[in-house]
Amino acid sequence: MRDAFVRALMREAAADPKLTLITGDLGFGVLKPFWETYPEQFINAGIAEQGMTGLAAGLASTGRTVLTYSIGNFPTLRCLEQIRNDCTYHDANVKIVCVGGGFVYGSLGMSHHATEDMAVLRALPGVTVFTPGDPHEVEAVVPVMLRTPGTCYLRLGRGGEPYLHHRPIEGWQLPRAITLQEGTDVAILSAGGILTQTVSAANLLREQGVSAEVVSFPCIKPIDEEKIIELGNRFRDIVTVEEHSIVGGLGSAVCEVLAGIGSHCRVHRIGMPDVYSSIVGTQQYLRGEYQMDDKAICARTLAWLRG
Repeated sequence: MRDAFVRALMREAAADPKLTLITGDLGFGVLKPFWETYPEQFINAGIAEQGMTGLAAGLASTGRTVLTYSIGNFPTLRCLEQIRNDCTYHDANVKIVCVGGGFVYGSLGMSHHATEDMAVLRALPGVTVFTPGDPHEVEAVVPVMLRTPGTCYLRLGRGGEPYLHHRPIEGWQLPRAITLQEGTDVAILSAGGILTQTVSAANLLREQGVSAEVVSFPCIKPIDEEKIIELGNRFRDIVTVEEHSIVGGLGSAVCEVLAGIGSHCRVHRIGMPDVYSSIVGTQQYLRGEYQMDDKAICARTLAWLRG
């Protein structure tokens, strides 16, 4: 996802000399092509995320589109006050980019587990929250994000994620959800890099005779309400999957939409329970520990469908 982000950003920077990228003293391997090609559009703010965010807001006030870039919780929770007071309150054209959403940096402990970020940024007035699920979705989302007024949040994985769509996504429009495969028995909704697990879980369910519709949400604020309502009318059961707390993220957003229309669809949320992880390990290991890997999604979905 990081490489897809940089490719898309470089295409945009070529056409917009006011586009500026600020890093919090990291990402140099993946960002090297950008700063070598556009040195006047790149700043290293150092390990000072609050200052980085204030700097971004100031530059945005001069007519620039400014991106801040760091890992996990550092460009979000560490500088939340600056995002709220300096950026969103003033509708500053700042795009916050998090690399390492969820358990990407799982072996570094809870300080690096980004499992509340979607809920926190989603709660801030005026913030658009992008949650692409694979590199194709990243490249579709980035140009839209850069043209979306005000403060935006882009939640990425790290690197090496597989392409789950068979071809590039053309003409994506905010906030359209994307169906990867159609089904008749249950709908599985996903936000972010956990899409790999939902696609795999759907394949496992097929082996059990269950037809699952898989839908990715590259944006959860605003969310594609029309798609959620359509799914709620077609399915008795919807399963939401997110590498994030079940409080305030995708599952909550889906429940809000369906509750608003009085839907009788049952929503089952898969994600991090309302706890911090005291476990360390690889991303996939932690997904398994917290029952959000493909096997757990399959087993839990089967149990709900039989209930």
